Amino acid sequence: MTWKENYQSKIVDAATAVRTIKSNQRVYLTGNCSVPQVLIQALVDFAPELANVEICQPLTVGSSDYVHPKMEGHLRVNSLFISHNVRKAVQEGRADYTPVLLSELPLLFKNGVLPLDAALVHLSPPDEKGFCTFGIEAGLTKTSAESARIIIAEVNQQMPRTLGDTLIHIDDLDFIVEVDYPLAELPMKNDCGDEIVGKIAEHIAERIPDGATLQLGIGGIPEAVLKFLRHKKDLGVHSELFSDGIMELVNLGIVTNNKKTIHKGKIVAGFIIGSRDLYRWVDNNTLIELLPTEYVNNPFVVAKNKNG
Repeated sequence: MTWKENYQSKIVDAATAVRTIKSNQRVYLTGNCSVPQVLIQALVDFAPELANVEICQPLTVGSSDYVHPKMEGHLRVNSLFISHNVRKAVQEGRADYTPVLLSELPLLFKNGVLPLDAALVHLSPPDEKGFCTFGIEAGLTKTSAESARIIIAEVNQQMPRTLGDTLIHIDDLDFIVEVDYPLAELPMKNDCGDEIVGKIAEHIAERIPDGATLQLGIGGIPEAVLKFLRHKKDLGVHSELFSDGIMELVNLGIVTNNKKTIHKGKIVAGFIIGSRDLYRWVDNNTLIELLPTEYVNNPFVVAKNKNG
């Protein structure tokens, strides 16, 4: 059987795919802007027939129907990074929060601390050899998904193909649901208009030398800092994530990655959050390497970056 024939044999609709999930199982949900929206909605629809299904997830962007009070007793989120859409459920005791270092999150599944029955993932279309990529969320998801007994994948025509350690072959997928919809967007706000944020960002930027390697977090301050770096030279990126601001600095010639100690010449990250323009920019972009978060965020790896 060719990979194309194998691919076709695995295509099902979302309702069929999620019916492989049983009561009392644990499921990994791909997070950030890569939540598989069709699959999670199908799971919500199927939930009344289930009991005590645990959904492990990092931050997620999008609908929170799966933590609605009517899901209680059917689906229960165990959030490993609390996001806005699940915070109320955690506060009300309808969902759980398990604090963990981001670099250790995928290892909970790989090492069997939280054994996974299934993973709901979101992939780019296969290449000529049958390899999909994990698109804009590879860092947290690749190891986690490969630790699950069953992988249920949305293959989205609008998911960019990303490079680095991002590949998964269709032979490793159990069910494929073909979709075609825009990815969730979460452009980082540049809060330089806020006087306090602007001052904080300016002070931080003053302490970043030419040739430094940057790590960026989520929020207005990291994005605001980037606005004060336009006079710098040869900056690099080794970061759990990046957004539109880094794309802009690359286009301006500020981020070159030429002075990095490791992965010289490359932007290294775990995942990408931002706008549709950013997603188009990262598609098949050889400048970018998405690598497992347990590597990217490992403090001993980070420490290898001179001026990091």
